[in-house]
Amino acid sequence: MGDPQHLRIAVVAPPWFEVPPEGYGGIEDMVATLVEGLSQAGHAVTLVAAGEDRTAADFVPTFSSTPDGLGGPDALAIELVHAQLTSQRLYHEDVDVIHDHTAVGPLFAPSREAPTVVTVHGPVVGWMRRVYRSLRSVSLVAISDAQRASAPELPWVATVHNAIDVESYPFADRKGDDLVFLGRMHPDKGLPAAIDVARRAGRRLVIAAKCSDRSETTYFEEEIRPLLADDTPYLGNADAAEKRELLEHARALVFPIRWEEPFGLVMIEAMACGTPVIASRRGSVPEVVEHGVTGFICDGIDRMVRAVDEVSSLDPMTIREHALARFDVPVMTRRYEAAYRSVLSERASTRSRQPERG
Repeated sequence: MGDPQHLRIAVVAPPWFEVPPEGYGGIEDMVATLVEGLSQAGHAVTLVAAGEDRTAADFVPTFSSTPDGLGGPDALAIELVHAQLTSQRLYHEDVDVIHDHTAVGPLFAPSREAPTVVTVHGPVVGWMRRVYRSLRSVSLVAISDAQRASAPELPWVATVHNAIDVESYPFADRKGDDLVFLGRMHPDKGLPAAIDVARRAGRRLVIAAKCSDRSETTYFEEEIRPLLADDTPYLGNADAAEKRELLEHARALVFPIRWEEPFGLVMIEAMACGTPVIASRRGSVPEVVEHGVTGFICDGIDRMVRAVDEVSSLDPMTIREHALARFDVPVMTRRYEAAYRSVLSERASTRSRQPERG
């Protein structure tokens, strides 16, 4: 395994957005953050992804540019080709562990010499639960305890919350009057509820959301556009700089999700700016938001409306310090290092128990 202090790690990203992404791309954001953290910790990191070389890691491309097809009829085929090319590229790489963030790539794990660690970024329900249950030669990492508890029978080795480079987010001690909604155009994100909360609280709601897939544009035209007015400006999809500016000055981030979201990265982005979060009691929210300290966890619209006034009692610096202590890059990096070493130790132990052939 080489230097016991430093590992050789191949990190595999999904093919849909570059690493890091220009705008929307929560998984790719997380992958970029992890790659930088592992590199700074002295590990030899190889990033397998589509598009251009944009990180400190050794870059191994699958596609020269990110494919256009997410959510379309060719999505599965694109994922399969990406996984095939990944296996071909990694065949020539001498690594200790492979950290896969894709949906299809883990199916190739049995043919790999190095063990595969898989971060499960989505919900573990339906057919995907069956897929993960059937996988061999993989170790799963949950991004929240809520996600892990939804399928306790799977081969989990750790729970590691996502992280961000907190220092890269601007901090403002004084907040403005506007509320902010960030995400994508999807019923699960609860944008109509956010609009209702803001109007009942007498505040503007600034909306920045990804709206490019056919399902997103249909939802926007049929369900959201009729709700928009002067008090709900829609800015489109915010890039990294625009997102930081919105969060820095917001009175609060409104996060009224309608599903058991495994992890909402935008919550910790808001907290890094010292901005409180008003969120539904769903999914990972109770693990991320400390009620009455970094925001308010709410049961229903009425409670969210009251929280809009109550956030003025929260201390922005305390909120940012909470993000630094729990969701900064070094914290996530150390936890993934521990997961890798646990998997490698278990593999070495298993091999030592196997009888020699001969």
